[in-house]
Amino acid sequence: MRFASWSVATRLFVLQFVAILALTGIGVAVVWADARREAEDDAALRSLAVAETIAHDPFVVEQLAADDPSSALQPYAIVISDSTGIDFITIMDTDRVRITHRNPEEIGRLFQGNIDAALAGSTFTETYTGTLGPSVRAVAPIWADGEVVALVSAGVTVSNAHVATGSRIALILWSALGALLIGGAGAWALSRYLRRVTDNRGPEDLARMFAYYEGVLRSIDEGLVLIDTKGRIALTNGVAAEYLGLPPFDPQAAPVPVRELEVPEILRDVLLREDAVVDEIVVTERHVLVVNCEAVVTRGPGQDAPRFAGTVVTLRDHSRIEELSGELETSQTLAAALRSQAHEFANRLHTIIALIELGQPDEAMRLASSTLDVSQELADRLVRAIEDPVLVALLLGKSSQADEMDVRFELHLPARVPASASARDLITIVGNLIDNALEAARATPAPAVRVLVEELDGEVLIEVSDSGDGPDPEFLGRIFDFGVSGKPGKGRGVGLALVRQAVRRSGGSIDVEGSAFTVCLPVRGTELTPSGVSGEGRTADDW
Repeated sequence: MRFASWSVATRLFVLQFVAILALTGIGVAVVWADARREAEDDAALRSLAVAETIAHDPFVVEQLAADDPSSALQPYAIVISDSTGIDFITIMDTDRVRITHRNPEEIGRLFQGNIDAALAGSTFTETYTGTLGPSVRAVAPIWADGEVVALVSAGVTVSNAHVATGSRIALILWSALGALLIGGAGAWALSRYLRRVTDNRGPEDLARMFAYYEGVLRSIDEGLVLIDTKGRIALTNGVAAEYLGLPPFDPQAAPVPVRELEVPEILRDVLLREDAVVDEIVVTERHVLVVNCEAVVTRGPGQDAPRFAGTVVTLRDHSRIEELSGELETSQTLAAALRSQAHEFANRLHTIIALIELGQPDEAMRLASSTLDVSQELADRLVRAIEDPVLVALLLGKSSQADEMDVRFELHLPARVPASASARDLITIVGNLIDNALEAARATPAPAVRVLVEELDGEVLIEVSDSGDGPDPEFLGRIFDFGVSGKPGKGRGVGLALVRQAVRRSGGSIDVEGSAFTVCLPVRGTELTPSGVSGEGRTADDW
């Protein structure tokens, strides 16, 4: 099997096992060398003690003066070496001639090795290869009448000295084997864990997958959020960071708890749900988000039940769709107004024709002129006063819609109203407020809707009121929340939430007092400073 195809777990296990094996071998070698050194030091000390003891023994000095010193000293040396565990004791004269030796055949032959220091009266130890092989020996001078009359050498062969380390080496080897087994078991357990969490993939595969996933995250135009099991944001792409008001994702930064996000509470609740969420609509200050959540489960080797690993959340901006829906609604309103006017003009045209046939052309001319003047006057007033053609068209359409619904529509305009918010936001703000006012006014005895547009201190003020009593006090504190409405039926509680979002996006503010909704928008070209949304003294934080 090629190394490149090994998983992270396999590579780590092999690396750890080899490292443990190498460290164990180094440890055994170090301990072996230390034990050998200690054994040789111990042999040198024992040899030195025996040599000095013999050198100071009066019996030895006495026998050296005899005619045949070997006859008495040879048995003496054998007994001493056997009783002390010394391999050899050699007594020699100052000319290196052996008087005693472990091998009797060596008696009378010359001693091999350095004896200069001993002849000078010093005792020393050395490692030397003699007739018995490598040995650790001590050489001491034998004094008589103030002179060195002979030398004694006592030693232990190296092979016997190393035998003493055998028990220690066995213990060391067993300990090394135990460490190897324990380390190997730990490495195997760690590799098994890594195999589970990496799905038995190699580092090249993981790097390649990370590069692919990062490319996907950057390329998609939807927001993607990964939430871990502790309710923290583990990963976001740039689009999601914008939607949630977060800085660009930094892998080194600590995960941000979802509960600490500065987003509407409903969005935090949706992000923390562990069950599936499909196309949940959430309105934030600047976006209409479609949220989808899917739980991520993993099942590692040997696991019977899946394990919850977090949540994948996708966020789609629905604002563009809302913009198109608003534009479509405006177009439908204008189309309906045109159809109504066409029907009314047809009736008036038939009346004018009948008047002409009845011989009353003057009356027919007055009727035609009055109808044309009323419509043209309203259009001329709007065009002269309002720079934004979108707002002009919207107000014309709503005027015709109110006329068709038999609701009195009062429009108060100054001589000039400068452009303010974008076309998208104007359609959302003015369209929804007038629609709500028309619906509320129809339930009153004298239905009427009043729209006031004026410029005040660098702001465009748009006030929409109706002949009703205004929002129910029960819902006043939450009237701008998504899904909150005092009217029965499904699909309610969307319009005013979109109005608040558009107002904040445009840097304006909105107040509610009775049935009057007052919106203040900065004149286009001035600095837009987001303001709070309030109702009867409430601020944006109260909603």
